[in-house]
Formats: sequence, structure tokens, C-alpha cells
Amino acid sequence: MELLILAVDLGTSGPKVALVSPRGEVLDCRIGTTSLVIPPGGGAEQDPAEWWASIRATTRQLLDANPGAAGRVAAVGCTSQWSGTVAVDRAGRPLMNALIWMDARGAPYVQRITDGLLKLEGYSVLRLATWVRLTGGIPLRSGKDSIAHILFIKHNLPDIYDAAHKFLEPKDYLNLCFTGRFAASHESITLHWVTDNREIDAVRYDDRLLRLSTLDRDKLPDLSRAVDILGPILPEVAADLGLPADIPVIMGTPDLHSAAIGSGAVADYEPHLYIGTSSWLTCHVPYKKTDLFHNMGSLPAAVPGKYFLVNEQETAGACLAFLRDNILYADDPLARDVRIPDVYPVFDEMVAATPAGSERVIFTPWLHGERTPVDDSLVRGGFHNLSLRATRAHLIRAVFEGVAYNTRWLLRYVEKFAKRRMDGIRMIGGGARSDIWCQIHADVLDRTIRQVKDPVEANVRGVGLLAAVAMGYTTFAEIDHNVPIAAVYEPNPANRQVYDELFAAYEAIYKQNKSIYRRLNGG
Repeated sequence: MELLILAVDLGTSGPKVALVSPRGEVLDCRIGTTSLVIPPGGGAEQDPAEWWASIRATTRQLLDANPGAAGRVAAVGCTSQWSGTVAVDRAGRPLMNALIWMDARGAPYVQRITDGLLKLEGYSVLRLATWVRLTGGIPLRSGKDSIAHILFIKHNLPDIYDAAHKFLEPKDYLNLCFTGRFAASHESITLHWVTDNREIDAVRYDDRLLRLSTLDRDKLPDLSRAVDILGPILPEVAADLGLPADIPVIMGTPDLHSAAIGSGAVADYEPHLYIGTSSWLTCHVPYKKTDLFHNMGSLPAAVPGKYFLVNEQETAGACLAFLRDNILYADDPLARDVRIPDVYPVFDEMVAATPAGSERVIFTPWLHGERTPVDDSLVRGGFHNLSLRATRAHLIRAVFEGVAYNTRWLLRYVEKFAKRRMDGIRMIGGGARSDIWCQIHADVLDRTIRQVKDPVEANVRGVGLLAAVAMGYTTFAEIDHNVPIAAVYEPNPANRQVYDELFAAYEAIYKQNKSIYRRLNGG
């Protein structure tokens, strides 16, 4: 019988655990849940113990539902949300909640280490030159990178900082839980901005960057490639989950990188668009390059020998969840017992029946600031140009369109970065389950959208395929373009004029109001 990969994907809303074949077929996938804590002042935290408990429970559900599958598992691979920080002691126990990718409380400390007399885009020119030359980027002044999380802990929670043996990315914390080993992969460590990435096959910590960062090298894990074997699964973990003893755990990779592999877009310049809680539009590239002005650059990829264009837009699918939970079905005195169990198909139906342009209502999806193509933690979202003619259906469609406008905003700079037109864009993530959202993206971007089959499973498929490569069961060349496409969406020329007009207004909303957001939100 065919061997299997146990693939774990830890997202912000919870883990997915799947059984994946060496060809990338997802035989079964189960989903767990985790909670999110939003402390004041720009915080965003999750409990690592809850992560692990949910992964254990979800894995047992998966294996119980597939008798005999546990004995066929040949390797474990983990992927997860990126740009998070887990402080652990020498025994591997978390010392506090994890600070995740939305946490911006470290911004003042990043601004301090990147400051100087002669500045460009707020950065010291000399420090900027060093960081960009060695790493391909520089810490975000918005404070949402891992380096900012550690600096926040160092300055605000010094006892935790002193007690920490290592600071780990979420994916690397999961690997610790599986193997008992402290390690990071070349690409998972990059948002600490302390590695020399100029030699893609020899990424290493750099003393100059460590001095600039003020981080302690001994509190950071040793490095390996994403396709390396970290070690065998711990005996107690194997027994707990019902897995064979001593199966290997691969290093794995963060979610941006696994999504690219799971979309089938492995070759250079092959684009994919992810619409989940957050959003990104990326591809692999053969060079190290930085676009400082639009906060993106090419950093080490999970695929050995390649760089990966990194960008991220903060809130995409999260905007629909916000609409559902905070406006349509808020838990308040107006709440009624009429909530539809799964409202998203109803959203799709209403949006498909509403004309393009949403009565010229524009939604800006900056509910937690923005990363790309602007690094602005103080910008905020909203509905614009409301009139008495606007209905609930217009507002829902405006959210779908606003996320697509944000993608179009980013697409311009991605194409400039790659020096080519991006078309045939593979779409994955929860948002890609929506046929109408795929069509809206095709119309707003004026690009062909290729809806990947089972798009929600792209990350588990990707890390499963990564593990299959690590185990010698397949190659990256075999993966490229072999992931099946469910449907293709061509731009509707009838919607070109309205979307061009509204997108121009969308950009103007940011430019003309960013100073107001800054005053309102503490800048």
C-alpha cells in the first residue's frame, strides 16, 4: 500500500491535519480550532499549548476516521502561520502566549534600531543599506515581524526574555513538540532579519545584523533547509497519536511557502494568489531583490536554490468574518436566533445577484493596518460612498470587491518587481472556494484566474509534497503544474469600466485619508 505523509497546517483560526500521498493527493483532512486574543495597543496573541492540544485532537480524529492509515505514515511535515514568536524554556515549555503576525507592539523598538540621522522612508540610510544588502529586506517599522516581537518581550517583559532559551516561529515550535529539537529553517528565520541571505544555499546568522538587531544569538535556533530531516518523532508523541515509532519529521516551511508548492506554482515567475484570513500574491524568482518602497522582497524559499517573493496583505477573508460576526450576527442585545450555520454560500448567492460595482460603495479592507503595498499599521478599513440606495447585498459585495481592489493594488508592484505581466494566476485559500470571488478577482485584476482544486487544502498539500521531496518520493519538477485546476475564470469586459473607475477611487481614499488615520490611531 502507498505510504502517506501526515501534514499539519497551523492557521490563525486553527490547524488542519491531513493525510497526503506522495503525489499531493489529500486523502482526508480534518480541521481544529484555536482562539485569538487581542490585547490593547496593537497586540495579537495565541496560546501555544492550545495549538498543540488542537493538533493532537485533530490528528486523532483523522487517524480514527481512517483505519490502517497510521501504519502507512512515513513522515510528518508542518507548516504554519509565519512571523510569530514563541518564547520557550530549556524544556521547550512556552513561557507566555505566542505573539502572532498581527501583533504590532514592537514597533517603537524596531523604529529605534532602524533610526539614524540621514533617513530614507524613515530608515537610517546606513542601516538600511546593510540590512538590504545582506538580507534582501529590513524590519518593518510597523512592528509586525518576529524581530519586533522579541524586542517587545525584551523591553516590556524582561523576566520572560531572560528566562527564554529560544524564540521560535510557530512552525518551529510545532517541530519542537514533535521531536524535542530546537531548530529553524532558512526561510522561517528570515523575518528576524539577522541572516545573510546572499548565498541561497548557505544562509547563516550574521554578526553585524545581530548587533544591529540587539538580539542574542544564543536565544535563536540553529538553521537547516526546509527539505532536511529534523529528527525522529518523540516516542511519547508517537504513542499518543498512534503513529509508528521513529518516523522522520521534516523541517517544513511557513504558510506562504507551502501554499506556493500546494498551488502547483513552483517554477520561477508562476504566480499564485492566496485569499484566507490574510492575502498574498507571490511567486518564486531566481534572484535576491528588494522593493523597499512597497515593502516586499525576495527571500529564501522552501525550494532549495530559489528565492521567493514575499508580501502580505493583512486582512482578506477576515473582512468577511468581521462582517458576519461583528455586524450581521454580533453577540449583543439585538442578536436573534436566526444565524445561518454556514453563511458564506449565502453571501456568494447574494453577491452573484448584485451588479458589479455595488452601487458604487467601496470597502477598504484595512481592518488591522496594512503591510503591502504600503507598510502602515495605522490605516483602517471602512465603507465609503454609502447612500440610501445601498442594501445589505451591496455591502457584502463591496467587501468581496474591496479585497480584490487591494489585490490589484499589490499586483501592479508585483509585476514591476518581476518585470513581466502575471496572468493565469492560481487562486487558493478559503476565498478560492467562492466561484463569484474568483470571477470578481478576474474582473478587477483583468487577469485569468485559475481556481485550484480543493483550494483550502493547498498548505497541507504543499507541506505534504515538500515532505515527499525530502523523503525522495517525488521532485519539485514533477510537482510543477501537476496540481489540478477546478475552473478557469476569464475577465468580463463588461465590468472593465466600472472597476477601473472604482479602483482609482480606492487608491485615492488611501492617499487622501492616510494623515487622518494617523491622527485618529496614534501616529
